[in-house]
Amino acid sequence: MSSEVEIGPAESIGPGVVTGAGRFAAGNSDGELFAVTRRCRHLLADLADGMIDDEGCLTCPWHGAKYDVSTGRMVKGPQGIFAKIPGLGLAFKTLTVVLPLGRGIVTERDGTLFAE
Repeated sequence: MSSEVEIGPAESIGPGVVTGAGRFAAGNSDGELFAVTRRCRHLLADLADGMIDDEGCLTCPWHGAKYDVSTGRMVKGPQGIFAKIPGLGLAFKTLTVVLPLGRGIVTERDGTLFAE
């Protein structure tokens, strides 16, 4: 049984696009296709609803935590009221050193993208 999921037509995943595909948040960061597990390490927000920032990081839609899509590690902790809690951002960033977002492999077949 394959764990492969369809992301969608390749032309629909242009730079800056993020979408949900099964257990993955898949997208295009500066021309590089990626698939990472969908749940933010902070409060489990759906990262498929996030966006790609100017540095190419996936930004959580709830509290603005940022992830490096090539490693799955958090590069900026939760923002807003959560940024005022001493050590919280560092704690979550440290967690993702040990337990980063899972990463999938994106492939294209006949104009359709898949993640596995």
